Amino acid sequence: MTIDLLQTPQYRALMQSHIFETIKYLFDKDQEFALACEVKHITFTPELPAEIKGSFDETVLFILSGFTFESAQLNEDDFSFEAGFGSENFGSTVSFPLLSIKQIFVGESPLVINLAHPVMKSEKEKEVSASKKASTNASMKALLNNPENKKLLKNKK
Repeated sequence: MTIDLLQTPQYRALMQSHIFETIKYLFDKDQEFALACEVKHITFTPELPAEIKGSFDETVLFILSGFTFESAQLNEDDFSFEAGFGSENFGSTVSFPLLSIKQIFVGESPLVINLAHPVMKSEKEKEVSASKKASTNASMKALLNNPENKKLLKNKK
């Protein structure tokens, strides 16, 4: 069975940390930047009018400068900022998981290229469940490796 190395929990964690540290570094240097993000993972608050949202492709480029840069908020999992859209400059807070960022640019130079996908809630639950099952199996194996514990379990039956 072939493993998609770019979608393993370890690689996702590595990329998320890299994206977080890169954005943090840019903020520390007061450096404006742009990022390309998958639209399907973006939340707009308030929701954008249909004609504006409908004009986006699968990936959208956001240029963080001026007020948009100043309003940006970064945490370990998510990124958000305020921006104006369309000719009427419709204001909305844009937020998305860090792993939905596909590229980060300063000027014409790409700093980060991310091939990992964000984990959807159902996928995250599956990963946690698999991790718990593996942990339980490892605990049971360790328990049964001790002959004294085997005796106790036999007496229980």
